Amino acid sequence: MTATIPNLPSLYDPFTTEAKWQKFWEDNQVYKADPQRGGEPYCIVIPPPNVTGSLHMGHAFDNTLIDSLIRYHRMKGYNALYLPGTDHASIAVHTILEKQLQAEGKTRYELGREKFLERAWQWKDSSKGTIVGQLRRLGVSVDWSRERFTMDEGLNKAVIEEFVRFHEEGLIYRSKYLVNWCPATQSAVSDLEVENKEVNGHLWHFRYPLTDGSGSVEVATTRPETMLGDTAVAVNPNDDRYKHLIGKTLTLPIMQREIPVIGDEFVDPEFGTGCVKVTPAHDPNDFEMGQRHDLPFINIMNKDGTLNENAGDFQGQDRFVARKNVVKRLEADGFLVKVEEYKHAVPYSDRGKVPIEPLLSTQWFVKIRPLADRTLSFLDEQNSPQFVPQRWTKVYRDWLVKLRDWCISRQLWWGHQIPAWYAVSETGGEITDNTPFVVARSEAEAREKASAQFGADVKLEQDPDVLDTWFSSGLWPFSTLGWPDRTEDLEFYYPTATLVTGFDIIFFWVARMTMLGGHFTGQMPFKDVYIHGLVLDENGKKMSKSAGNGIDPLLLMDKYGTDALRYTLVKEVVGAGQDIRLDYNRQKDESASVEASRNFANKLWNAARFVMMNLDGKTPQQLGVEALHATSLQLSDRWILSRYHQVVKQSTDYIDNYGLGEAAKGLYEFIWGDFCDWYIELVKSRLFQKDAEGAASRLVAQQTLAYVLEGILKLLHPFMPHITEEIWHTLTQSEEGQSISVQPYPESDATLIDSELEQQFELLIEAIRTLRNLRAEAGIKPGVKVKAVMQSESDRERQILTSSELYIQDLAKVESLTITSALETALEPAIADVVGTVQVLIPLAGVVDVVVLKAKLEKSLSKAQAEAKSLSARLSNPTFVDKAPADVVQGAKDALAEAEKQIEILQARLRLLK
Repeated sequence: MTATIPNLPSLYDPFTTEAKWQKFWEDNQVYKADPQRGGEPYCIVIPPPNVTGSLHMGHAFDNTLIDSLIRYHRMKGYNALYLPGTDHASIAVHTILEKQLQAEGKTRYELGREKFLERAWQWKDSSKGTIVGQLRRLGVSVDWSRERFTMDEGLNKAVIEEFVRFHEEGLIYRSKYLVNWCPATQSAVSDLEVENKEVNGHLWHFRYPLTDGSGSVEVATTRPETMLGDTAVAVNPNDDRYKHLIGKTLTLPIMQREIPVIGDEFVDPEFGTGCVKVTPAHDPNDFEMGQRHDLPFINIMNKDGTLNENAGDFQGQDRFVARKNVVKRLEADGFLVKVEEYKHAVPYSDRGKVPIEPLLSTQWFVKIRPLADRTLSFLDEQNSPQFVPQRWTKVYRDWLVKLRDWCISRQLWWGHQIPAWYAVSETGGEITDNTPFVVARSEAEAREKASAQFGADVKLEQDPDVLDTWFSSGLWPFSTLGWPDRTEDLEFYYPTATLVTGFDIIFFWVARMTMLGGHFTGQMPFKDVYIHGLVLDENGKKMSKSAGNGIDPLLLMDKYGTDALRYTLVKEVVGAGQDIRLDYNRQKDESASVEASRNFANKLWNAARFVMMNLDGKTPQQLGVEALHATSLQLSDRWILSRYHQVVKQSTDYIDNYGLGEAAKGLYEFIWGDFCDWYIELVKSRLFQKDAEGAASRLVAQQTLAYVLEGILKLLHPFMPHITEEIWHTLTQSEEGQSISVQPYPESDATLIDSELEQQFELLIEAIRTLRNLRAEAGIKPGVKVKAVMQSESDRERQILTSSELYIQDLAKVESLTITSALETALEPAIADVVGTVQVLIPLAGVVDVVVLKAKLEKSLSKAQAEAKSLSARLSNPTFVDKAPADVVQGAKDALAEAEKQIEILQARLRLLK
């Protein structure tokens, strides 16, 4: 698998590398979890993507964050399980299949349930392969041997058990109730599957005449067609304008039905005319008023969105066609008062993409309060689960407080069929609202129960409806581990450690899981809920199919590599829960930010290649680490080791607190800047020493390089698993079957951290950078060595520069370096700049045009003087000095002192040029 002598190709090929390691991980079952290994468990269940889907940027983001946490904890010694699976997506699959059948000129009823389900399973098998293949491409470290599907045999058993237990406990009931009805899918949908959209509509005002001929009342509505089902008009009983009308009757226009005027405190006297039409079968508020006042419930709507026989002349018309025709009739009959432009929220079906209809329907419901209240007790008494960021706790809690009973039945065929059997022989062979039923775990059990109640000749028919998808996915954290059986996986890995998900499904999914987990297991299903934001497009807008602004992660992976996309997504996260914006050029299908991450991968590759070319074919283990605590360490060795162990501590602290983006950024800065740009450059001359005198120094440099490089690979592995695996195998010449992903995560050694040294080294780095910039400004050729002068009145700064003199000469191509406390008055013209309070000069000796140089210095002086003037004015302002925090005031004073010092130095330099 690896070369005998470490050797990397000259160019990094992410595509070959990534495919190789994805196959290696799976073939060698590197991520197969085993509860018998013991240790501390760390389990995350994948938020199951729909089998209908393909990998979108939200999937890529979510799974990259999860995989980073899993890989990190696996390396930290946890017994980690990342459990994969997919959701059957009941409504989505059903909609797709019905569209296919429609194109063929068929309906599902013509096909029959059995053939329809065969077709659904075929669709699932073909579509599931797409999303699973794409997840594999992302390099997620899941245990594929434990892959689950929400309708596999085990999970189906769990869902049936859930339903039966709920029913036995009196928490499931069947009742006629007003539900959200989607005419497109012809199914009930839950409150959570309804999206309110602001639309520009109309508010129609109609006149309803009093039956006794004494006048009329004016009502307003956004849905005129529903007036055909009105059974009352309501006013507030305390409204002096109308309370004398309570008890009288009106004649409903068109339908000529006599309806009462009722008094109900729900009516807001300030809204509209203060008179409200009441349609109990088609509005949730009206439904409750209808129950309070014992009004008739008249359903005027068919399940496909057309009007039924109760709509009179409008029977058979689509609801929106009927709306126009009802308005025309009312206008013709003289009952239309006025029409107003009106912007309001209209509830849409999330799946069907059409306005929902409140419809009176017999459905199955879960009594939600006992479940929600128990979940609230976990939150209030144990702070379980803990939300990151914590602000989502209130959102979650408020939602649990407001929950209403959960409608769980769907008028579809693809899904978990409701385990209830009706004794249709008791109601003429048909299922009616009054047909008795039994709930059972199987048809055989149902027949046994029904026979005991209705006799051996009872005829049974299973409920044709299926259960809401969330009824099964709410069990996901424990059904995937074997519940209701007490499996080894369930005993060891449950409760899971962390749920990683977007804020947009706290209500859809998170609350379902906590309620069901609390009820059936007595524990919250996860310790932490890490809420991340959304991936926004290049304009900062939410990606959506309807907007057509999605960014295909596979396209970016094909262009830049998987690791580059993964690293970009993580690195862009600033603070848990924040949205991230992904840079993208749609004309070229390019992303500058992902390209930058690919460049980072190339930088690491080239640095690793250089290091391995200079280790004499030895591995870090063969080189040893004896020198790392020895006095033979040079200043640069001590500095990089201190920086490395600081970064180890920083990365650990960040990831432990879900600061993944901050950890990724810190690694980027350390690897690219400190290690590649500085330390490797600082030790190059030592690596090229072959004589006996330089051998000891060369060995220390090799040991330090190898040690830090291997540590870097381990730190970076959770974010960029493929390139780190490739380099690590080559660097360590590891045995067949080994993987960096199961190596110990680095631990910080406090004895090697020297913060003061790091601060000193910053001065050295800035001094070298300044000399390089001055050379470039002066147009001095790279191979030409120069003289340099560094002047500082600070003993400490001069000491730091003196101890680093060789590094400065080596990296800045300086032939002779003078470090002094004062400049000679007779110093020849020089190009100069300032680092803190150190003046850095390169004598010109005819290299640079003095006139041009003088102009540059004068520009710098003007900038420094403007800065000093601004700071001085700020510090002269009593409001700022008295009210600003002490550290802010002190910072302004320090900045002013530095600006004044720079002015002094720049003025001195200009004097030298006169």
